[in-house]
Amino acid sequence: MNADDAFDTDPAARITEDRLWRDDGWTARVIKNEEDDGWAVAMLKDGESEPALVGPWTMGRDKKNPKPLDAAAFNTLVKTASEVLRRHEQQLHATLHKRVTVSTDGGRIEVRLDIVPDEYEPYAHLSAFDEFGDELARVRVRPDFKLNAASAGAWVDAGYPRPGN
Repeated sequence: MNADDAFDTDPAARITEDRLWRDDGWTARVIKNEEDDGWAVAMLKDGESEPALVGPWTMGRDKKNPKPLDAAAFNTLVKTASEVLRRHEQQLHATLHKRVTVSTDGGRIEVRLDIVPDEYEPYAHLSAFDEFGDELARVRVRPDFKLNAASAGAWVDAGYPRPGN
């Protein structure tokens, strides 16, 4: 076995082919678009089973084959796919962590709902914090608890009981 064979079998090895590029934890693969006569490019982050990005790819000059991948295109695709993943992570974080601020006679209280998406028994924590960041209360609630200004205000006004009790 020579050094070239080891390079070819290494899944992390850098590849720079016309339809396949792999570098810095990303793989770009130009694929036939199943829906028409065109081409698409799929960006896959190492360790993931699904592509982070699939989009149309430019036809080559012969109008039959795809334009070859190059360093500039690969770098742009990595940047775009990374942004897609970042936005997805931000949306997931916003879904799992909500905050509402209510005003009381004693000052402003921030009420937080933090969902724990356990595969078997998901749950959430409903918590209240004063203006200084000190935790005033924490109770476990169902993961589908609806946190809004009205439910937060009612919970604070009632003295932080476990909702539903």
